[in-house]
Amino acid sequence: MIEQIERTERKRGEGVRLVHAILREEILDLVLPPGSPIDEIQLAERLSMSRTPIREALVRLAGEGLVTTLPNRSTIVANIDFLNVHNFFDALTLMYRVTTRLGAQNRTDQDLEVIREHQLRFAAAVTTQDAKAMIATNRDFHVAIAEAGRNPYYTALFQRLLDEGRRILRVYYSSFDNRLPEQYVREHDEIIAILEAQDVAEADRMATLHADQIVQQIQRMIARDNRQTIPL
Repeated sequence: MIEQIERTERKRGEGVRLVHAILREEILDLVLPPGSPIDEIQLAERLSMSRTPIREALVRLAGEGLVTTLPNRSTIVANIDFLNVHNFFDALTLMYRVTTRLGAQNRTDQDLEVIREHQLRFAAAVTTQDAKAMIATNRDFHVAIAEAGRNPYYTALFQRLLDEGRRILRVYYSSFDNRLPEQYVREHDEIIAILEAQDVAEADRMATLHADQIVQQIQRMIARDNRQTIPL
């Protein structure tokens, strides 16, 4: 009896993880746009499972700030809080600086090999104009630098910021029509050279510039005036 209960709980737990992973990816990649409704019945039919693991997955997503439960108990994809996005930018810029400084200070030759491998994947994604791959490989590149810094707290915080910011970064890449300028590939190469030289001050300067150009591009896109003149 106990074994049967354990199998049931394990199976339900696997279902929750599956639903959570699918919905999380679709939300972060803007397949499910901000404000769009999440229909539990349609999800249950689509994934061939009961609504129980779906509801549990939605609770997890709500805890991550990715979905919102309305007073009528329906669920929608959380809107991007552009009014407070400056707080996100402040934290992101700080973590770019801190992790790149520590990466320059503490990196090993093996760390550099891993970072270069991620850079090759990022450059390939830029060449093929694969926005989803660009976001993923850029994340992996900077997380590898953070790991080279040998401070797991900074690494965990930076990972969280990069993951939470994926929707904003998706907007960022779309502002280039997914044709990211080669400048950003070169910047990564420059960062690697700085890490190799273990120049902490230059690592800080380059990380600041790298973060600033991302922030400024997103700010320009948010502030863009797309109104059209309509004759009356």
